[in-house]
Amino acid sequence: MNEQIRPVLTGKKALVVGIANDQSIAYGCAKAFREAGADLAVTWLNEKARKYVEPLAQELEAPITAELNVAEPGQLEAVFDRIGKTWGQLDILVHSIAFAPMNDLQGGLLDCSAEGFAKAMDISCHSFIRMSRLAAPLMKDGGTMFAMSYYGANRVVPNYNVMGPVKAALEASCRYLAYELGPQRIRVHAISPGPLKTRAASGLKDFELLLNEAAKKAPLGELVDIMDVGYTCAYLATPFAQRVTGGTVYVDGGTNIVA
Repeated sequence: MNEQIRPVLTGKKALVVGIANDQSIAYGCAKAFREAGADLAVTWLNEKARKYVEPLAQELEAPITAELNVAEPGQLEAVFDRIGKTWGQLDILVHSIAFAPMNDLQGGLLDCSAEGFAKAMDISCHSFIRMSRLAAPLMKDGGTMFAMSYYGANRVVPNYNVMGPVKAALEASCRYLAYELGPQRIRVHAISPGPLKTRAASGLKDFELLLNEAAKKAPLGELVDIMDVGYTCAYLATPFAQRVTGGTVYVDGGTNIVA
């Protein structure tokens, strides 16, 4: 535990969706929230993923764990129903999931199938809207929602392909949700980390080259890690950021400002 982190989120309840292993951005978020005192609900994609995620959930002392595949009817509703019955509230939501069929991801946008585009949009973007709809009634005293984006939402990144338009839609969704949920004191953030060595990123062509280029461009001269992202989200979930909502927050060492 980082001794510099004070328990500013004590009593807060956080649902973190998207942990695949200890290199996941979602794990960095969960760990930072826990260090700040929050209680966690953690999900895994399926039984295959469970053996990697469940030990992490135990390490984080998560009282609520569950399987969650947002493409399976009823699973998302079941998770929120359990949170409502167990906690009666939710203060923080992290959506850190993305998917596109491999053929559609590795081909150019012109080659992306309608089915592949629709699936990528549903899992990577619309599932956040569905989560927000279920989470909002549990955020009785306000709350904070996070969705993970990437620089390729706003600039062309070679080989990012279909995920560029999908992440652009996700960032736009965050803006509109921030507008709609603002009267309920619910804040919504798109978080845009620099490139990280995660399992999800490994599906991108020439990803090592992307990492090297990002490190060279960053004004701070180095890549970020999952805890950099986690601590940023932990800050945004505190009252210190109570007037911040709707924007895309870059956690990339400044890479996004360099042409």
